[in-house]
Amino acid sequence: MTGSTALLTDRYELTMVDAALQSGAAHRDSVFETFARRLPDGRRYGIVAGTGRLLQLIVDYRFGDNELEWLRTNAVVRPETLDWLADYRFSGDVWGYAEGEAYFPGSPLLTVESSFAEGVVLETLILSVLNYDASVASAASRMASVALGRPIAEMGSRRTNERSAVAAARAAYIAGFDATSNLEAGRTWGIPTMGTAAHAFTLLHDSEEQAFRAQVDAFGPGTTLLVDTYDIEKGVDLAVRVAGTGLGAVRIDSGDLPTVVQAVREQLDALGAVNTRITVTSDLDEYTIAALSGSPVDSYGVGTAVVTGSGSPAAGMVYKLVARTDDTGSWVAVAKSSAQKASVGGRKSAFRRLDSTRTAREEIIVLGDGPGGAAEDETDDASLRPLLVELMRAGEADPRYLGADGTARARAHREAVTQELPIEAFRLGRGEAVIPTTYR
Repeated sequence: MTGSTALLTDRYELTMVDAALQSGAAHRDSVFETFARRLPDGRRYGIVAGTGRLLQLIVDYRFGDNELEWLRTNAVVRPETLDWLADYRFSGDVWGYAEGEAYFPGSPLLTVESSFAEGVVLETLILSVLNYDASVASAASRMASVALGRPIAEMGSRRTNERSAVAAARAAYIAGFDATSNLEAGRTWGIPTMGTAAHAFTLLHDSEEQAFRAQVDAFGPGTTLLVDTYDIEKGVDLAVRVAGTGLGAVRIDSGDLPTVVQAVREQLDALGAVNTRITVTSDLDEYTIAALSGSPVDSYGVGTAVVTGSGSPAAGMVYKLVARTDDTGSWVAVAKSSAQKASVGGRKSAFRRLDSTRTAREEIIVLGDGPGGAAEDETDDASLRPLLVELMRAGEADPRYLGADGTARARAHREAVTQELPIEAFRLGRGEAVIPTTYR
């Protein structure tokens, strides 16, 4: 297996290029747009994530000798198209919502301006990144909001595939999680990492006391001891005896959490470990975290629910051609009109209307000459916040959005924009998008 990502795509992306090159339409200037027709059931807003990963993937998108030979052997496209793919380098422009931005149905999250062939071949790559990362970030943002400022860590690597685990950790961090258990995510994206021991460590030793002493000897009394391998009450008592009242934290991974947490807090206080924190794990999601809001929990660890988008593993985004030039070079708006899958054609700009309290009230999509055009220049209404930023120009990615720095930037942006959302956005009950989307 090579390091190329060129074949992480659907066959029809290449066969469309093949046919368009033959018809002569492949080089028409085109605008592709990524958007979601609706939010997952019950969600009132979404969070954009994956952009920083995606930009680098686009820059690196190449067909090497191995990929070209496989395509040739399997007769996927004509020899002339193989020559075109061999020279493929994206040279277009990309605009989009800044990573960490909130989005709503119809929001033009990513706009690709290029030739038809250059843009269409990226469809599967773009959607595979944004659909997964935004789904994780949107779920993680809900979890972070109901954690009420208590630290929350991502620890779902064992519940998804090895590469998705890294992407999920990054998306969750952007959305407000504080750390991850995944070391590759820490190395690649600069995310704080955490973790001490699992039940296997306790079971390895001849007694729970030996396991606790080994851990405290290795990491000091400030460590976190997992106290529910056998009996929680006895485990807490033993943890304080071994580590002293300066024990950093105990972790609980089972039981009726509200009841158990309250009992453990009372027990720790009675033992003099008043500053020992309680962290809980055990298949948490936004609903169980909300149910623990009145309990003396100090921090949370979330696994399966966050890496699977808490029941919505894909954000439902699509990638559609919305404008192209005709044979005279004039722009033509194009759109699907299929029932329940209609799209709005044309080049677009996007704004969010804020009221006098800087609370978001409306998503406004302006049809016209597209991002960076006159429509944006002419908008001097202070209540409208422009949403589209230039991410790539002539195939070069803006370095501000890449790497660990780009990830930190996205996290800070998410924190700022969620402060703009109406309070109704954070309700967990079923509901529609918290603000409407209007086309002008």
